[in-house]
Amino acid sequence: MESVAKHPYKTSSTSEPPRQETNRRQSNRAKRRNGRARLSLLLLLFVVILMAVYITRVIIPPSIKASSAILIHAETGRVLYAQHADLPLPPASMSKMMTELLVLDAVRSGQHAWDEEVSISRYAAGVPGSGIGMVEGESYTLTQLFQALIIHSANDAAVAIAEHLKGSETQFVKEMNARAKEIGLSDRTVFANASGLPAADLASFAEAATEGETIMTARDSAMLARWIMNKHPDLLEVTSQRDFPLPQKDLTLHTTNLMLPGEAHGYVGNDGFKTGYTSSAGYCFTGTAARGGNRLISVVMGTESTDQRFTETRKLMNYGFERQGMFSNLLSLLFN
Repeated sequence: MESVAKHPYKTSSTSEPPRQETNRRQSNRAKRRNGRARLSLLLLLFVVILMAVYITRVIIPPSIKASSAILIHAETGRVLYAQHADLPLPPASMSKMMTELLVLDAVRSGQHAWDEEVSISRYAAGVPGSGIGMVEGESYTLTQLFQALIIHSANDAAVAIAEHLKGSETQFVKEMNARAKEIGLSDRTVFANASGLPAADLASFAEAATEGETIMTARDSAMLARWIMNKHPDLLEVTSQRDFPLPQKDLTLHTTNLMLPGEAHGYVGNDGFKTGYTSSAGYCFTGTAARGGNRLISVVMGTESTDQRFTETRKLMNYGFERQGMFSNLLSLLFN
């Protein structure tokens, strides 16, 4: 008893080290938990930032440098983006899409055949702008003229086709406008000639249809392209060609669509559709591309350079496909 009384803290002092060890272990565990919590928080923050960036790209539309623009889903016609889409503007050679449609209609109906010969008039041979370089009195097959029209945007081919199908460009233009109403284009779109050239460029040709100017809206251009692709899907086999040989002239016509794979602005999935340029219209482009089971159609009008019409189209297409991909993934998560 005396020894215990003289050394009252002996027992407690010998038990102190285990308590310190326990405290250190608890402290270390707490630090590890805090470290894991901070790491989890950082990972969560990183995921949130990635999701925010992705959603921003998909939900917030891009800024498009064009006088007007539109992006639609080809199958449904649903509008994914629109900027002054109902503003009537000169479309330049994009109006040749209606010329293409009338050729396709004429061949499908049996009124004309792809292998029939087309004689070239003075007007067709002399029309300015892009072309084959025809000479009056030459002849080409309707197929050759049609491919030159699409791939190289040849104005002389457009005029030769118009005169061949309807006897004169004036009669052909009447058919163009009548067809526009039949397929539901708006009254803001008016066709004045087969090529899309300004009336002033055709004033020296008595045979030319020069009453007024061709004007279109971006929405009508997209809807016209959609109509053609839905009714004549085989046309994409032509619009996707980069080159077209023309034996009569010993030359090869190159595409004006620089978004075809292999071209300067090549875009995966692009297989058409129609470019356009005049000084009054600026640089225009109606394009289409297919990815992941979705086909999109875009239109830009009034851009400032040939490169810009393709870079702005790329913005629209990227936005559209990312948006479609997000919705597809969401539906897959919800219903699978």
